[in-house]
Amino acid sequence: MKIIVTGGAGFIGSHIVDAYIKAGHRVAVIDNLLTGFKKNLNPKAKFYKADIKNLALMEKIFRRERPEIVSHHAAIAEVVKSLRNPLPTLGTNVLGTTNVLLAFGKYGAGKNWKFIFSSTGGAIYGEPKKIPADERTPAIPLSPYGLSKLLGEELIKFYSRQYGFDYLIFRYPNVYGPRQNPKGEAGVVAIFGGIMKRNIRPTIFGDGTKARDYVYVGDIARANIIVLKRRKNEIINLGWGKMVTDQTIFDAIAEETGFSASGGKETKPIYAPYRKGEVYRIAIDARRAKKILGWRPSVKLKDGIRKTLATIH
Repeated sequence: MKIIVTGGAGFIGSHIVDAYIKAGHRVAVIDNLLTGFKKNLNPKAKFYKADIKNLALMEKIFRRERPEIVSHHAAIAEVVKSLRNPLPTLGTNVLGTTNVLLAFGKYGAGKNWKFIFSSTGGAIYGEPKKIPADERTPAIPLSPYGLSKLLGEELIKFYSRQYGFDYLIFRYPNVYGPRQNPKGEAGVVAIFGGIMKRNIRPTIFGDGTKARDYVYVGDIARANIIVLKRRKNEIINLGWGKMVTDQTIFDAIAEETGFSASGGKETKPIYAPYRKGEVYRIAIDARRAKKILGWRPSVKLKDGIRKTLATIH
């Protein structure tokens, strides 16, 4: 199949591109390289350096490629940044998503005509009363980032009705693994790993009990392969259904790296005030993914952290 992956030079998107190409599909990547990197690009993929906020350019690319599938991973995915200034996040994640949908509706084609979207579990569900949160959990975003993803989901449903393509919306957990930027603002495993490998104390915002559901990026890519030929419109959670605290992540990386700072005098992180807009505790119920797709995560946290740290230099 012909597939366009937006954000295909980014952390998650590049792994999905690799999986699609390995499965024999023809892939074109759209990325503006603001947070993605050329080194992440698969050499077998066609590359367009372009911004999804440019509708005319999206239509030009889609008219040329005529994709059967779009895997839409281009986004600004930083909660704190969206709170400081929501406009860039809303511009890319809402206007940009609209442009991709319009171009796909106009120029997409094929028997498996489908739009795959990377949404978010934690940032959409907010602080749910019941954990792990399933797909019926009310959407109560705590940040403009979470809101932008929820709006993206509604846009997809609307344009699916307008144009007739199918859609699959994944609500991701906290994804980690190789190619996650250790110098970024989001991605605690990579950030802690990059800092602690230099024997510098990382900062935990809060008392260490803030918790997330962590899934290795290879498991996420596998889910994106499974859904390619599925025709039914779905919203599906991905996750372990288990909460892992910031302190647990720190301890696992410390054990793997033999961390110590200040000449061996410091073996603990720095604790700073909790940041507004961040979800305190969340885990994602992915039983529907197992039932519908036969998917479940396979890479255990310690193994995934070890694989991630091996790529951070």
